[in-house]
Amino acid sequence: MRTSYSTEFKLKAVGMVLDEGISVPEVCASLDIGPTALRRWVDQVRKERQGSTPVGAKAITADQREIQELKALLRQKDRDIEILKKASALLLLDAKDHSH
Repeated sequence: MRTSYSTEFKLKAVGMVLDEGISVPEVCASLDIGPTALRRWVDQVRKERQGSTPVGAKAITADQREIQELKALLRQKDRDIEILKKASALLLLDAKDHSH
């Protein structure tokens, strides 16, 4: 079974590598995590700190998490607007049909 780690845990582990200069093997040993997962998190956080999140990945840093949430909200709003446009167009057609 795959272990799931919290965002806070990932940030702590990555911070140890990127900000405190502790080696990946040392962090893995002290936190009991695999090197593949830690390297993937480190790569992702490096990218996120530069302003991008890998496609399909759930953001780790707070800024990129907020950006993902806002983008999702915008997509939903765009869908809502399209639905309202179609509904109002149908109502206008229906009103014209009944006015004759």
